[in-house]
Amino acid sequence: MRSAPTAAVAAVFAALLIPTTAHAAPGTAAAAAPGETVILPVRDALAGLPVQAEDRTGYERTKFRHWIDANRDGCNTRAEVLKAEAVDAPVQGAKCALNGGEWYSPYDDRYIQGPGGLDIDHLVPLAEAWDSGASAWSAKEREDYANDLGDPRALIAVSAASNRSKADQDPSTWLPPATGYRCQYVTDWVADKIRWGLSVDPAEQAALSDVLDGCPDTPVTVTQAR
Repeated sequence: MRSAPTAAVAAVFAALLIPTTAHAAPGTAAAAAPGETVILPVRDALAGLPVQAEDRTGYERTKFRHWIDANRDGCNTRAEVLKAEAVDAPVQGAKCALNGGEWYSPYDDRYIQGPGGLDIDHLVPLAEAWDSGASAWSAKEREDYANDLGDPRALIAVSAASNRSKADQDPSTWLPPATGYRCQYVTDWVADKIRWGLSVDPAEQAALSDVLDGCPDTPVTVTQAR
């Protein structure tokens, strides 16, 4: 397990903020403000996440309203993700009904024909977000989280089988069966937690660190959502 961020790591967070401000990144004394962008190596990003025990008291999935039609174009969040991530575009009919098309499910390295076999996965599950800080958010913040189209890592079209195998687990108990995708998965997980100012628990931190030890120290770019 990695130790808490040192002063040197904190300096890296502050120095790599884009645009340059006096703020520090999540896990340091002053978090970046909403709309600001952080760029830093993923291992430093993980080291900067606060480590706290999780608490699921009071969690209900209905406290994260989704899927909404935020831009009122007739397509809800699920449909928007399906359209954005299709490798072969579906045909869009009345009321945004999608037919045909093809998608790649990176969790299990499969191509899926038609939208019926797909789920839209919250990369960091709703229950995990609740455990990690979202229990203190407003209803609007939880709605924004559940329908986050502002970062393509937040919501991902995957096979229904892989999504239901994952359920609400974090990387300490579930990783994608496609081993070649695991570096990307944990890197995106860290980025999503930074974006929303969420914590990690000790087992989760250790699992993320273990995977990242075998991965390139890829820079991540994250725009703060809150």
